[in-house]
Amino acid sequence: MHIVTGGAGFIGSAIVWKLNNMGVDDILIVDDLGHDDTFKNLVGLRFADYLHKDDFLVRIEGHTDPFNPAALVHMGACSATTETDAERLMRVNYHYSKSVCQYATSRDARFIHASSASTYGDGSRGFDDDPATLDDLRPLNMYALTKHLFDLWLRRHGFLSRVASLKFFNVFGPNEYHKGEMRSVVCKAFEKIRDTGRLALFKSDREDYPDGGQMRDFVWVKDCAEVVWWLLENPHAGGILNVGTGQARTWNDLARAVFAAMGREPKIDYVEMPGKLRGKYQYFTEARVERLRAAGYQAPMTPLEDAVADYVTGYLATDNPYLSAAISCA
Repeated sequence: MHIVTGGAGFIGSAIVWKLNNMGVDDILIVDDLGHDDTFKNLVGLRFADYLHKDDFLVRIEGHTDPFNPAALVHMGACSATTETDAERLMRVNYHYSKSVCQYATSRDARFIHASSASTYGDGSRGFDDDPATLDDLRPLNMYALTKHLFDLWLRRHGFLSRVASLKFFNVFGPNEYHKGEMRSVVCKAFEKIRDTGRLALFKSDREDYPDGGQMRDFVWVKDCAEVVWWLLENPHAGGILNVGTGQARTWNDLARAVFAAMGREPKIDYVEMPGKLRGKYQYFTEARVERLRAAGYQAPMTPLEDAVADYVTGYLATDNPYLSAAISCA
């Protein structure tokens, strides 16, 4: 059995989709569906069972679980970078992660965990995923700190040779719709352009970046799922690994790609950055992917324009924007 925590969420459901498409459906999804539309991410997927995250924790800590997992992919987390409840973040992102890691490794199950590129802070200390550089990082918010603390815990307790902790960069793609303001700019831009014909981007308050010239490593969610599948098939590969394209692009590039996919001329307005983001805003992110490539992962990452076009025309502009597994012939 494969266990996917956060399996109804954005990246988690994309991983379940990939597993399904590779013929795997003996999957336990662990999540908290809440009161929003998260459940829609599960409609087109195949899995054996579902369990609330609190019930799962009780079972694994009480040693009353019958799961016998081959792998545990831990995507479950409070993923809002704007979350202000620090105790909740520590409980959900740090302590819960320790419990599931100890459980998986005690069962000799493959353990893959979602870390975050937000752990790199303002980027001034680089984006090197060598574990030796962890002590140099200075996260800018509590979400990033909890992800960073777990990476430090993995290193401190000698787990990095046995697990994979993935620092996802700016992921976008289908099944993110329940995330509200935490949805990708691609998703929100599509709606704005569709409704108004225009898009607003933040002005820059740094002389070395023009308005809309702030840069991110935008990575297609299907590529992230491919990396996870490869890691499941190649358990020798692990440690802390960046998951990005390795090429930073500007917000202007992203905006133009959305306009192009929608067949519209770019009309971009630049607005002041909210005060709550100043001093906590990353002006540049770019994954160093040498360690992932050295581990053996050679599949190319989808170019930004191609991924945006797939997202817009294949999902956002359709009647069913969700990922659906290929129909099984079994």
